[in-house]
Amino acid sequence: GIYEFTMGATGKKVKGRYSFIYVYEDGEWKINHHHSSIMPEGIVAGEPITKDEVRDLFQLWNGALATKDPEKVAARYSKKGVLLPTVSDTPRTDYPGIVDYFTNFLKLEPQGEIESGNIIVGTNWAQDAGIYEFTMGATGAKVKGRYTFVYVFEDGEWKISQHHSSVMPEGTNPKAITEEEVKNLFQLWNS
Repeated sequence: GIYEFTMGATGKKVKGRYSFIYVYEDGEWKINHHHSSIMPEGIVAGEPITKDEVRDLFQLWNGALATKDPEKVAARYSKKGVLLPTVSDTPRTDYPGIVDYFTNFLKLEPQGEIESGNIIVGTNWAQDAGIYEFTMGATGAKVKGRYTFVYVFEDGEWKISQHHSSVMPEGTNPKAITEEEVKNLFQLWNS
């Protein structure tokens, strides 16, 4: 038959199939054999994905950037997605926060390209981490950064669960200035 348990600690319900074999022993009925198994639809099967398909998930996100619509970009993130963005000190941990970040960032018209990365695939999750470079269409500026995308299979599609992006450390080092350049700056100021 089929039975259902309610877990007292959480209230979660679990359905299962069962069979009992009883024997009459010492004047009473006793369980001789009991089998119980979860219902087949309760088993979470892994959604297959290849490394190439994981890399294509970046292109879906990059394509959303190209729309310049912050809601389309935010829709690429899972329900509990986390964004640790490149040009903001504020972690974005919900849909409105992710929309807010991209509302400003998309004004730069960013388009990314992965230069190198490492992909790991698990059961209903995948990770892509490496180096990417953005070209800002609004200014032509190029920004190289480190990235990590963790994807999860949620509601029938792959979504970004965690996204961490940071500027390469060598991109933040101050540029040395020569004595001649300092004199020229003084002349510029003094004229």
